[in-house]
Amino acid sequence: KKYFGYSEFNSMQENIIKDVLANHDVFVLMPTGSGKSLCYQLPAIMKEGTAVVVSPLIALMKDQVDSLKANGIGAAFINSTLSNSEIEDVKIRLLENKDKILYVAPERFASYDFLAFLKMLKISLFAIDEAHCISEWGHDFRPEYRKLNMIKAMFPNVPIIALTATAIPDVEKDIMAMLRLDNPRIYKASFNRPNLSYHVRPKEKTY
Repeated sequence: KKYFGYSEFNSMQENIIKDVLANHDVFVLMPTGSGKSLCYQLPAIMKEGTAVVVSPLIALMKDQVDSLKANGIGAAFINSTLSNSEIEDVKIRLLENKDKILYVAPERFASYDFLAFLKMLKISLFAIDEAHCISEWGHDFRPEYRKLNMIKAMFPNVPIIALTATAIPDVEKDIMAMLRLDNPRIYKASFNRPNLSYHVRPKEKTY
């Protein structure tokens, strides 16, 4: 209510948030618009330290960070749109515990310097957004996402929440295996969208 203006949770959000707060790894398959971001943003505010959110979409990072700041939540992003001096400014804020949520592109995990920097922070959780990008079975495979399999080895006690709106069963298994999720709690929402309707009609006079 204080930060996001909601008085109640959507379906499954409360249980997901409780599992993340209890330091469980979590896999979330929920359609677009169902409130996936709250499932890691609220625990990030409540837990001690900084949450690291991996996102492949630079525009979405900026939108999320702008929205969080507007709600009074310390947030930042590190991606290719920032200069080296701007990145250093972000790092200083993080070391001074001024930001609760850091958005990064998956390419950052190929950098030893960045990983060394993360080791200097108290990480509260890792959120892997668009997690289907890690799977070669997926429709939007991003090779950079494969580097994320090092997270569990480097931060064994930090919970990971993997979120996606699009995953067939093979992709679900691949996400959990590649991220090395430890006995994850699994949440799958219905993909029925009552605000959308579908009409299937025979094709006539194609040409």
